Amino acid sequence: MIKYSELRKSVLDANAALYDSGLVISTFGNVSAIDREKRVVAIKPSGVSYKAMQVADIVVTDLDGNILEGTLRPSSDLDTHLELYKSFKSIGAVVHTHSFFATVWAQSGRGIPAMGTTHADYFNGTIPVTRKLRDDEIIDGYVRNTGKVIVEALGNNAPLSVPAALVNDHGPFCWGKDAADAVHNAEMLEAVAKIAFHARQLNQDDPEISDALLDLHYQRKHGQSATYGQPDSSK
Repeated sequence: MIKYSELRKSVLDANAALYDSGLVISTFGNVSAIDREKRVVAIKPSGVSYKAMQVADIVVTDLDGNILEGTLRPSSDLDTHLELYKSFKSIGAVVHTHSFFATVWAQSGRGIPAMGTTHADYFNGTIPVTRKLRDDEIIDGYVRNTGKVIVEALGNNAPLSVPAALVNDHGPFCWGKDAADAVHNAEMLEAVAKIAFHARQLNQDDPEISDALLDLHYQRKHGQSATYGQPDSSK
């Protein structure tokens, strides 16, 4: 009997959606999700083909990384995911990709500025880039310390208001309310990274959206009085 079947199925489906989105190639990247009540995390197994994965391949661990269910080795990024879950209590899933344009920004050591309303619809401000890890942080606890510098880079921003960060020299991590939401945020991150990259080619002065327009666009989609989309008919 598979004890955490629902959680594992949601993670399998999210990893399949991530692959179908074109944001990952080969076996790069991963999706995880957390069950806060049970205090367990389900994550993609390391190095396994997205097309070949089945529910039973998804690995379940506790918040210390001990395997509770599954026979395969979990993603090598597990400790980064766990650090984010411990630090960001409001998130329900984490996605890591090496998507092209977001990775270009990350490996250039540059955060993605809010240059227009497409960005503002999903990210309430600059998408931060982490500082470079020190040698001692790389040698001892590299994966865990990657999570720590993400938390550090996000600063006082609410995790779900800026649901992404770029790891310097590496690539993007995104998160969301659940696995599907985290994958969607990864898709939007790549879109705004591409737009910002090309916009900067046309205007080297790097103009950013005004605070008023940034706030209006973000709040109309995510605020308490949001006007984007249809009202919840269940209310």
